[in-house]
Amino acid sequence: MKLQIHKALPQWQGHQTLCLLLALALFLTVVYLRESLISIALEAQGPIFWRRPPTADFSRADGLFEDKRRGRHPVIELIERAEREWEGKHERASKTLSEAVAEYKRRYKRWPPKGFDDWWQYVQDNDVKLPDEYDSIYEDLEPFWGIRPRDLLQIQAAQENIPDAYIIAKEPNASIGIANVVRSRINPMPMEALISGYQGLFNILKPVEHMLPPFRIPVSPHDSPNLVSDYDVKTAALTAAGAGKYVNLAISPKMPRLGFASACPPDSPARKGKIIDQAKRPPPRKEKTFIYDHRRAMDPCHSPHLFFSHAQFLPYPPTTPHAQSLMSAQATYCNTMVHHNIQLPSLISWVDDIHPRENDPPWANKTDERMFWRGSNTGLTFSAETLWRYSQRPQLVKLANDMEGAVRLRVPTGNDHPQSESPPYELVDVPRRHLNTAFFDVKFAGSPIACAPEYCELLEHEFEWKPHVPFNDPGVGAHKYFIDVDGNGWSSRFKRLITTNSLVFKATIYPEWWLERIQPWVHYVPIQVDLSDLYDIFAFFRGGMYGKGNHDEMARKMAEAGREWSRTYWRKEDMTAYLFRLLLEYGRVMSLDREAMTYQPE
Repeated sequence: MKLQIHKALPQWQGHQTLCLLLALALFLTVVYLRESLISIALEAQGPIFWRRPPTADFSRADGLFEDKRRGRHPVIELIERAEREWEGKHERASKTLSEAVAEYKRRYKRWPPKGFDDWWQYVQDNDVKLPDEYDSIYEDLEPFWGIRPRDLLQIQAAQENIPDAYIIAKEPNASIGIANVVRSRINPMPMEALISGYQGLFNILKPVEHMLPPFRIPVSPHDSPNLVSDYDVKTAALTAAGAGKYVNLAISPKMPRLGFASACPPDSPARKGKIIDQAKRPPPRKEKTFIYDHRRAMDPCHSPHLFFSHAQFLPYPPTTPHAQSLMSAQATYCNTMVHHNIQLPSLISWVDDIHPRENDPPWANKTDERMFWRGSNTGLTFSAETLWRYSQRPQLVKLANDMEGAVRLRVPTGNDHPQSESPPYELVDVPRRHLNTAFFDVKFAGSPIACAPEYCELLEHEFEWKPHVPFNDPGVGAHKYFIDVDGNGWSSRFKRLITTNSLVFKATIYPEWWLERIQPWVHYVPIQVDLSDLYDIFAFFRGGMYGKGNHDEMARKMAEAGREWSRTYWRKEDMTAYLFRLLLEYGRVMSLDREAMTYQPE
């Protein structure tokens, strides 16, 4: 019996071994199939780190997304998303007049204005890119479609009597000219300064003057907009326009005195937050956010901290200025999301290129890794009555030159591969005195201006002042990085900066006329006005204190794309195309017979 057991044992062990091998093979097959299916699913969602959820939340109304996870570096995701959007715009762009008309009707639910075919021919003859991307014109003019033309002309006539403005007009079979100038009786602007922008507008329109309809439009010479919207008034006009009806101007709207917040929806953060006292600035935001939609990020209704961070809003007590009870038309060179001025392109500080070219060397030959800025202390009057310390330019200079405390910095580790098992950045506390010295060359230039005498003296002692330098100075051109911030209004220097071989970081509240035809994160780096994201984004491109984990090649690519964009999408011909289309639309909406001013295809 024992002999039989001993003989059977090896056979039983052989079966056991075979079963174990089969079980192991089956287990490995299941694991392999599971991993393969996961891998396929993940690849379909795009490359990611650490098999985290594939995308960030790009749905917030404030245009920001919060970096809550330790996965891919958010800047990489933003750049890749922007590149896809930019490519998509070009793939969808109309190629023929009939396609452009169809796209116009799809977007705006009406036929284009009379002369649209002439405009299209100009666009084709002058190689104007992205011919469908003119939503800002629609947004500026759409409320006027909800006002009866005769009422609109009466409002316009009253608007023409407002001081510090001039009227550009074109009568039938006549040339463009200045029809009227209205100067203030109190501290009037010099006539030359008041109409200084006219010649630039005339030069932009000269090539298409003979194709323009009759028009008459008031123009403000000031750097910033002045017509504050009321949410209910504007919404009523937009609702009427969408229904093909007109608002009843005999019914006076109820207008709470909420200052700039009057332009915001009742359920918006600005209205819900009950902004009462600008002297009590909100505490710094704890969440770490980055801009994914620059236009949305400029809206103070959804980002109320902008009311406390920008000179456009700071000179006023919380309940002023008063919103407009009527939608009136006046053109300016910039606009905000709470104003309803009509935006014009401008030739102020416009350049075709940087000369001499040797003063703007290629990226590889630029030797200064610091971010550069020089500028005046513009934005508002520096006095006891204004919260000037909160405004954008003093905030920038203070941040860049502060030597106290430390900054918690996201320092890139260089682990950018989609399947990397290491984090893409590490959190490091870096003393400001070391970090700011390595990161910034940011100073006020000249001497204090726009200040009461005692505040001029205070500014002179509180900040370091450097001489003004021309933008084509070789020392300026040696910098790889520039930052651009608003002044009294929009920053006219942006055109010069983006035409260089350097990478531009831009913080602004003004959605300029070219915004639909540029791509943030492809051509420039969008930065929040409170500069809360500046250190981390700059560290991504430049690297840490000693350049560790830098993304120099990405920065070079974006800088070169910005220069190419400037010389391809922001030519004089592009400004002419914009203003041509704007005045076709404006001439129609102001006409007593809008139907007659509508395009009729042959």
